[in-house]
Amino acid sequence: MKKPNILLITSDQQHWNTLGAFNGEIHTPHLDRLVRSGTTFTRAYCPNPTCTPSRASIITGQYPSQHGAWTLGTKLLENRHCVGEDFSAAGYQTALVGKAHFQPLCSTELYPSLEAYPVLQDLEKWKHFDSPFYGFDHVELARNHTNEAHVGQHYALWMEEKGCVNWRDYFLAPTGTMDPAITYKWSIPEEYHYNTWIAERTNALMEKYIDAEQPFFLWSSFFDPHPEYLAPEPWDTMYDPDALTIPSIVPGEHDNNPPHFGKTQEDHPDYSAWKETGQGIHGYRSHLYYEYGERKKLTEYDKKKLVAIYYGMISLMDKYIGRILDKLDELGIAENTIVVFTTDHGHFFGQHGLQAKGGFHYEDLIRLPFIVRYPGHVPAGATSDAIQSLVDLAPTFLSLCGIPVPHAMTGVNQSQVWRGIDSSVRDHAICEFRHEPTTIHQKTYVDHRYKITVYYNQTYGEVFDLHEDPNELNNLWDDPGHAALKSELLLKYIWAELGKEPMPMPRISGA
Repeated sequence: MKKPNILLITSDQQHWNTLGAFNGEIHTPHLDRLVRSGTTFTRAYCPNPTCTPSRASIITGQYPSQHGAWTLGTKLLENRHCVGEDFSAAGYQTALVGKAHFQPLCSTELYPSLEAYPVLQDLEKWKHFDSPFYGFDHVELARNHTNEAHVGQHYALWMEEKGCVNWRDYFLAPTGTMDPAITYKWSIPEEYHYNTWIAERTNALMEKYIDAEQPFFLWSSFFDPHPEYLAPEPWDTMYDPDALTIPSIVPGEHDNNPPHFGKTQEDHPDYSAWKETGQGIHGYRSHLYYEYGERKKLTEYDKKKLVAIYYGMISLMDKYIGRILDKLDELGIAENTIVVFTTDHGHFFGQHGLQAKGGFHYEDLIRLPFIVRYPGHVPAGATSDAIQSLVDLAPTFLSLCGIPVPHAMTGVNQSQVWRGIDSSVRDHAICEFRHEPTTIHQKTYVDHRYKITVYYNQTYGEVFDLHEDPNELNNLWDDPGHAALKSELLLKYIWAELGKEPMPMPRISGA
């Protein structure tokens, strides 16, 4: 039997309800193609709502508390076992194109980083880089979201090869010369946008592998719609801000929440009690202000326009995902390729008065868009509420390809659920957020109806009934009428923690 290919397509920081097939306010015709030809899982979750921990979980099949890349600014240690190694051993070509973010922007002697300054902008190094990288035999990398100064690596090389000699004009100082006051419209021509690069290089690699008659495990990793909110013409004006539903806070909704929620609605909140390492902490700030670039209070226009740009960024990305899907058809391999589309974590664009991300485990942030297509194996045009987690991707991919799953992987094998044979293999998901060693350390247990979040060394927390309160406005943690429910959920959470401990090998002897 011919080995199936694996094509993993991810966005970055995409809200679960931003697929045109389910949200009439956004246009995603190519992702809708996947919806029609595959199964959409409506209850998929990230293991951590930040980039490095969640992305490391995808390739290790372990939770951040297990693989060790526990927050932004850490790295996935090179001695961790990654799923690409299993695919390589089984005769697969393995590659990643786009965003990795397995390592930090800073490098030290003890913890060197290939994604750090100044090496990420040493273009001569990247021109000849051919070393394995976390189980991928081939990588083509970039590190910048939109116009960030972190631009470099293979993306910068590609722009130069395409004749874009003035590419620095489209990026911020100190790398580039773009005016930081410019918002929403990005002057970069679409032909030099990183979406174009990712699709072009993904397609070239697939063509190369098929010509050589080699199966592949390929991760096509897009950067959008991660802020800053910038899109080139005409995508910056594709959506009328006044025609969109703009989420907003409900007065009093944070009254019963832990203190860091309500502080987000203050002009100058004091989060000093949570600061431990001296590094920045995502989300612990005033959400009345724009997070990127200059500190600027969000006007009503801004609140609408940023949603319009966010949607435009998704629609632009969708166009290039379509080019990748077209290439599968052109190569004649669509029937033998398992395609998964998802994201690393969600996003706030006004829900609960919040912007971007942080230590707020609402569904908006930890729930994901998640589509699986495998013609003849995964039901087409179906939806499922079977709980999924990104930590399940590695063991499930291996199982579908007939490759043994390492015992140390703690994600569950979803292959029978994807095939429509079993209704579910999970009764819960766990999401972690540890952004400081002790002061910002929380975990969430979510099942088909309830959700509980606990905080290290704190007596506050959250309990939500997702059936009766789908918008998560009524925290039941301190409600006397739900004390028994809280106790039951705490016990289930402890069981879940015990259940996800790794067992690197089976027991083979009595002693």
